Amino acid sequence: MTRSPQKKEDHPSRKAFAKVDDFTKDETWRIFRIMAEFVESFETMSSQGPLITVFGSARTKPDNFFYQEAEKMGRLLAENNYGVITGGGPGIMEAVNKGAFEAEGNSIGLNIALPSEQLPNGYQTESLFFRYFFIRKVCFLKYTLGVIVFPGGFGTLDEFFESVTLVQTEKINRIPTIMVGKEYWSPLLEWQKNTMLAEGMINDDDLKLFKLVDNAQEAMDYLRECHKFGVQNTVK
Repeated sequence: MTRSPQKKEDHPSRKAFAKVDDFTKDETWRIFRIMAEFVESFETMSSQGPLITVFGSARTKPDNFFYQEAEKMGRLLAENNYGVITGGGPGIMEAVNKGAFEAEGNSIGLNIALPSEQLPNGYQTESLFFRYFFIRKVCFLKYTLGVIVFPGGFGTLDEFFESVTLVQTEKINRIPTIMVGKEYWSPLLEWQKNTMLAEGMINDDDLKLFKLVDNAQEAMDYLRECHKFGVQNTVK
């Protein structure tokens, strides 16, 4: 039996990778939209006071240990006069915002529309909404005095590696970068050591750009130790 030829419009490569729209016709307006998003977010974020950025999965449920530790993290940060920045969504983000919000701290959500997962949580004292990922990512780091990373997926890995890369390449000032969850993160760190370092892709000092801890209290203790003699923001 002969197979009928597949129509070009039904080919999986066309569906996955090809889009025939001429995006260049909108480039000028896209630039203005980008500028407006930068201006609006910078004006809002510049008045928020000392902040710590916390990353983590949108999929973590309230009965999960790390959700509960993230909520504790938000509370501890607020009690120590830090506001929090999260991605504004559910999971770890919601937990951190909730902890800070209920402790009457500054609780900021940098929200973005995604095909799934990203619905703004209800524990934000200040909510910003972004069209562009890259502007949102600038705000995560431009206004923070430290980064805390809870377990997460591709997005969390992207945020963690971007943070340490910008410090490694001296594009931003060094700030405390703390990974919470030794059991979760240890396989990744072992791979960095046994493969990346062994192959000469990173240096010994690169592995000192972040601190691995087990829980929220240890993260808070390390952050306070780092800030014992003062703080610096990321902007050079």
